[in-house]
Order: sequence, then C-alpha cells, then structure tokens
Amino acid sequence: YIEAAVALGHSRRRIILRQLLPNAMRPLIVTLTMGVGQAIVWASALSFLGLGARPPAPEWGTMLSMGRDFIANAWWLTFFPGLFIVLTTLSTTVAGRYLQQRLEGRLS
Repeated sequence: YIEAAVALGHSRRRIILRQLLPNAMRPLIVTLTMGVGQAIVWASALSFLGLGARPPAPEWGTMLSMGRDFIANAWWLTFFPGLFIVLTTLSTTVAGRYLQQRLEGRLS
C-alpha cells in the first residue's frame, strides 16, 4: 500500500495518516490490552517477593505476602487479593481477545 501511495505521489504525512496508522493501530491496541494483564501479574509477583512497592502501598502482591502468615486463621487476607489478581488479569485478556476478533472482522 505504501509503495502504491508513493507511486501516486502522496506526501509522507498522508501516507502515514492514511496507510500506516490505521493498519498499525489494530494490533497495537490488542497488544497493549493484553499487556495490561501481564503487567498486573508481574507487579503482583514482584511485590509478593518484596521487590515491588513497600508495605504501606496497597499492592495485591504485598497483601498476599502479608496475609500468608495468617492463612490458617484469616484465609480471606490472601483469598481476595489473589481472586482480584486472577479476575483482573482474566478480564483484560478476554477484552483483548474480543478486541482482536472484533477488529479483524471475525466477530460481528
């Protein structure tokens, strides 16, 4: 498409706005949406290991780590942060897959 636009004498700006950006936005949006779930898992894992935000910060991984000592008596201290990590990651992944199918035209 770009070579055809160059052959027709279109400007670089027009080629970028009309050819390059519309074709690059679909995969970029899907990749960014699915990357949010991965970022949440990485941030939670790092804070669980003590490499993320320090304990006063409300991080799900830190909540899991702090609740680990009380899991026998207060299971909800680890259950709910873990559940929210799973649900948030799952929902962003499902949203990314939906966007991918919707933008590729497989879902109407």
